[in-house]
Amino acid sequence: MAVPPDAPPMPAAAPRGLLERWADSDVWHSFTQSWLTMAAAAVTALLVIGAALAPLVAPHDPFDLASLSVLDSEVPPAWEKDGQARFLLGTDNQGRDMLSAILYGMRISLFVGVCSVLLALALGTALGLVSGYVGGALDAFIMRVADVQLSFPAILIALLIDGVVRGLLGQEHGARTAMLVLVASIGLSFWVQYARTVRGMTLVERNKEYVQAARIIGLPPILIMVRHVLPNVVGPVLVIATINLAIAVITEATLSFLGVGMPPTEPSLGTLINNGYRFLFSGSWWMTIFPGAALALLVLAVNLLGDWLRDALNPKLR
Repeated sequence: MAVPPDAPPMPAAAPRGLLERWADSDVWHSFTQSWLTMAAAAVTALLVIGAALAPLVAPHDPFDLASLSVLDSEVPPAWEKDGQARFLLGTDNQGRDMLSAILYGMRISLFVGVCSVLLALALGTALGLVSGYVGGALDAFIMRVADVQLSFPAILIALLIDGVVRGLLGQEHGARTAMLVLVASIGLSFWVQYARTVRGMTLVERNKEYVQAARIIGLPPILIMVRHVLPNVVGPVLVIATINLAIAVITEATLSFLGVGMPPTEPSLGTLINNGYRFLFSGSWWMTIFPGAALALLVLAVNLLGDWLRDALNPKLR
């Protein structure tokens, strides 16, 4: 039917909000179609929220020396014969509630893992962009440094950096300094994967028409890299960051288990496992089993989310 010439114009459709566009995206559809991914997301959210709100949700404060008692040491879980209801997962050799210690320890492990991944992501992305865009001798130098670092295991690089920093600062330092040392050592051992991935994609993007047009109008190289190239290479980097978060948490736990991580006064999951390992064969199995189970559950959930994100952002699998 023809529209009369004097008819009022049809109202324009309201722009769709961010949530509406996200609900109709392929990524959200892929997420809702996998019950395993949704379960992993729920477990990850539960653990992260519990760790972030540890001072509010933990039954006890494991760092409050006034509330600790030697008489409460090595109490078994509540369902065991000599267990107590106020210590659901039992206590350690110092009388600290294991559930509270796990929540506080996971808080430290997640903080170190997230900060180290952010450091590795920022450093690797910046070096990869510069290496791929500039090329030449600078590209060769950065890639040779990356090749040398790849010849050593990440845990060995982290131990080396941790040892050098502790040698410069001395062995006597606080928990905050120990946390910064862990973040630096783990972050500096993981940047290579980001740099190589970003470099490869930058080599492809720098020859495309939009980059050539940006050069013609006189934009500086740093602006071209940040404004035009970076948004087109950030997808795979986010996938790597998600997967590396689990690896960073394991690396932190390994360093703490070896005694070069967080001090016993503010234990992470690795420190709790190390403390409980000495009492494992004496019958106090809960002191190492529960922190180890929490670490394994966190790493498994994050790895499942990383695998889903890798497949969801891969256009060949859509």
